[in-house]
Amino acid sequence: MGYTEPMTGEKARPLLALLRWVAGVPLAFFRETGEMTILAGKVFFWMARPPFRWDVILHAMSFVGVGSLFIICLTGTFTGAVMSYQSFEGFRLFRAESLVGNVVSLSLTRELSPVLASLMLTSRACSAMATELGTMRVTEQVDALQTIGVSPVQYLVVPRVLAGTLMAPLLCMVFTIVGMVGSYVVCIHLLGVDPGVYWHNVRFYTNADDIFHGLLKSAIFGFVCSIIACHKGLKATRGAAGVGEATNRAVVLGSIAIFVLDYFLTVVLITTKFGA
Repeated sequence: MGYTEPMTGEKARPLLALLRWVAGVPLAFFRETGEMTILAGKVFFWMARPPFRWDVILHAMSFVGVGSLFIICLTGTFTGAVMSYQSFEGFRLFRAESLVGNVVSLSLTRELSPVLASLMLTSRACSAMATELGTMRVTEQVDALQTIGVSPVQYLVVPRVLAGTLMAPLLCMVFTIVGMVGSYVVCIHLLGVDPGVYWHNVRFYTNADDIFHGLLKSAIFGFVCSIIACHKGLKATRGAAGVGEATNRAVVLGSIAIFVLDYFLTVVLITTKFGA
């Protein structure tokens, strides 16, 4: 057997860096998940304790809900319209163009509305939450609140989480309505589908469970994304660069959380619905 030269410190450094990165990724994931879980527990604790600052809560709800209406309506309208075109082209191969309405309605209520509305909410409102809280953190305003005896979680986090959780289902419903309007305009006025058949199929195939599942998903997405945004904002450091990084991570992690949770919630809801 030949002689093997022992690995020196310079040669072992890249391998050690790789091992440190491989071990650090899961550790960082579990650490951040634990911190967000603790923050969620604090939110539930402070949510039930006075004083209840209704003006702050209503302002947050207005910012999250009313401020997001334009982008929700715009996205929902064109989502329903393009879904109608795509479904019509597919069903025309089987002479089943009349089924476009119920396919679009089921797609919107079950999946597209909660997912896309929550993504729009994350990109607009939750990014603003992370930026605002991050700015307050690096300028020591959060520390000033603690100094005067005000809980930052109760004053800053609870109103934003409540607003995200309560407004997400309403925005999901608006997304569904405007999506169906866009679908109706395309199907009836551009593709020539009979309006009576269109609405009959929508009412026959779409039931209350489909709408409830979408609203439940959107409420959970709004809660989780708000917690992520607030956590990242409160953990911001290093001035303006740190605030930008916190905002970016809040949007990325919130979007990933929506898709991951959507899969597991879909499995649970379908399994429960059909009793499998």
